[in-house]
Amino acid sequence: MSTILKIGLTKDHNKEIIETNEINLIAGKGVIGDRHFKDYNDPLNQLSIIESENIDEYNLKYKLNIPYLNFRRNIVTKGIKLNDLVEKKILIGSVKLEVIDLCRPCRHLSEKLGRYDIIKEFLRKGGIRCQILNDGKISLSDQIKII
Repeated sequence: MSTILKIGLTKDHNKEIIETNEINLIAGKGVIGDRHFKDYNDPLNQLSIIESENIDEYNLKYKLNIPYLNFRRNIVTKGIKLNDLVEKKILIGSVKLEVIDLCRPCRHLSEKLGRYDIIKEFLRKGGIRCQILNDGKISLSDQIKII
């Protein structure tokens, strides 16, 4: 069973991601209160999701303990292969999403974490980007369903 393990957002670019128990989403705009929220938002910037298992594997390989939310995604999952969802529609809580593309690790994330192996290690493991199709709420422990 796939679930939501962590949820986070930040109001400003380059600031720490703040953990929360739920987020409210607006179709076509993003996560209310998040740095990427805006009218007529690019679908690639509306919602990002990453697998906890990929972070765990990285931390284990390099003997680190980087917290999940430090990877700067809105949602951290457990028990689902996110790459398999590209070009599919999913339901999390009351929110219908279309999985648009993979999240590619970037230099900003690498610099923020002080780890210059991030780009190589998270290529095809950096999560997914989703377009929000309806207004709604996502909460901790919500399940992810393919629709």
